[in-house]
Amino acid sequence: MNNKIAFIFPGQGSQSVGMGKDLYNNFDIAKNFYDQADDFFDFSLSSISFNGPENNLKETKYTQPAIFVNSCIISNILQSEGIKASAVCGHSLGELSALYSAKSISFIDGLKIVKERSEAMHLAGKNNPGRMAAFIGLNETRIKELFLENDIVVIANINSA
Repeated sequence: MNNKIAFIFPGQGSQSVGMGKDLYNNFDIAKNFYDQADDFFDFSLSSISFNGPENNLKETKYTQPAIFVNSCIISNILQSEGIKASAVCGHSLGELSALYSAKSISFIDGLKIVKERSEAMHLAGKNNPGRMAAFIGLNETRIKELFLENDIVVIANINSA
């Protein structure tokens, strides 16, 4: 039997304070990537990722680089251990990690893209504040009945089971 492996990379919302610290403490590639990211950004990504505070890590301009860097490190570690993906994909921001993992973009190019993306999304959120919610177990009709009548909620995505 031919077993195939896919790497699926997460998007924004999968962050947590402390993410990457164990990798940084145990793998040279993690130190290298965090050092590059700390030099690239005008903030210490490693400090925010490892120590928070959580409110800072939740800000888009920090969240997206933190998830991207962590995902790239994990991809490299798996590949260095002989675990190779037959396919890669990502959810939203995770698409950039998938492109890196597939060797379609370099780590530095990924940092450039995630910097532009996260800053643009951060600015858009400041200029047009809003919220996001996920509904599990409600069908589209019921969501519309509850929330769309006042035009205050827009359905942006419907995930399948």
